[in-house]
Amino acid sequence: MKPQPSPPIRRIAHLDMDAFYASVELLRYPQLKGLPVVIGGGRRTMDDALRDQYAALPLHEIPLAAFPLLKDYTGRGVITTATYAARQFGVGSAMGMMKAAKLCPQAILLPVDFAQYRHYSQRFKAIITEIAPLMENRGVDEVYIDFTDVPGGQREGGRVLARLIQKAIFDDTGLTCSVGVAPNKLLAKMASEFHKPNGIAIVYDTDLEPMIWPLACRKINGIGPKADAKLKSHGIETIGQLAAKDLQWLMDTFGQRTGAWMFDAARGRDDRPIVLESEPVSISRETSFERDLHAVRDKAELGDLFTRLCEQLADDLQRKGYVGKTIGIKLKYEDFTAVTRDITIEHHISDAGDIRRVAGLCLKRAPLHKKLRLLGVRMGALVRAEEALNLRKKQALEPVDTARTAIYSGAEDSQTRQLF
Repeated sequence: MKPQPSPPIRRIAHLDMDAFYASVELLRYPQLKGLPVVIGGGRRTMDDALRDQYAALPLHEIPLAAFPLLKDYTGRGVITTATYAARQFGVGSAMGMMKAAKLCPQAILLPVDFAQYRHYSQRFKAIITEIAPLMENRGVDEVYIDFTDVPGGQREGGRVLARLIQKAIFDDTGLTCSVGVAPNKLLAKMASEFHKPNGIAIVYDTDLEPMIWPLACRKINGIGPKADAKLKSHGIETIGQLAAKDLQWLMDTFGQRTGAWMFDAARGRDDRPIVLESEPVSISRETSFERDLHAVRDKAELGDLFTRLCEQLADDLQRKGYVGKTIGIKLKYEDFTAVTRDITIEHHISDAGDIRRVAGLCLKRAPLHKKLRLLGVRMGALVRAEEALNLRKKQALEPVDTARTAIYSGAEDSQTRQLF
């Protein structure tokens, strides 16, 4: 009998688009390439203003002097992302714009354009699945890909296939990405950071000690600031030092489940499969205000913002084909404390008016005596719209309009509107 061929070595890739939002903006404004640019702040009105002022010029010919600078920004917005040129000054995602302005006042400021980012996200993911169909979506700018059985996925540890995917994405979109290929998702995600931007890193089982163990514990996806601080309090700063701790000590110190996970993670163990489709648990929309708003004195402005959030949430739900039954709100106050409230109703909904009515009832249950800095609306208990329709038919439920009458009363709605 011929010996059975050994199964292929598991090769999992993590692909991360390089400074994705900023890179998409540079496709629109290539004259900004190589300059410090930050994305964030207000709504997308700047393009319209530039087009009005320079109507005779294409976007890529608008002079640099026309773009707003970070040093002139006033408000409490945060940075969504920044170009690598801006990151050299210490500017990074989630940093306050005013703080970033002190670090890099000469940076050019662009507002976010989520519709454009989603467009390019869909494009690069479609390219990947044409080459390697087993892909796990991890957000707008990153994915996991199973290279194991894909032609070229084993060559040079996956480097050949990674190069092919990088080139295909760049040729179609003009965007670059970084790829890490390893035996599992845990190591692949770490590897994708090794050679950014536009880099490829290959990790084998034998590379654990020389490549992974010298890294800081925070490089393990799942070890956050609190866990890292606790590890450091015990003199553990690197993954190698974490790997040297025995299982029982880790479980006694961090709890049985977390300690066992840390024990495996430090040793590069991760059996999680590629998840081809994952249903969202919830969909939400929120916005921070340029100034603190009061529920009574600023009720007109808050009311408009609240309605707009509900409309945006409804649009997200309908575009993605979901309906939900648990509607919630999130409030963050001027002192940075936050509260959430939610209501679960009898029937699934996705209509903006319905969402606003139920979210308004949630607001009635929240303290509104302090000024607000953030407002959010969320829909949970999601199911596919067609699934909810089939369920309603099966259970012979009453029409939606009749159900609404039972859920919301006109008196409650009018009281809610008095708040904002």
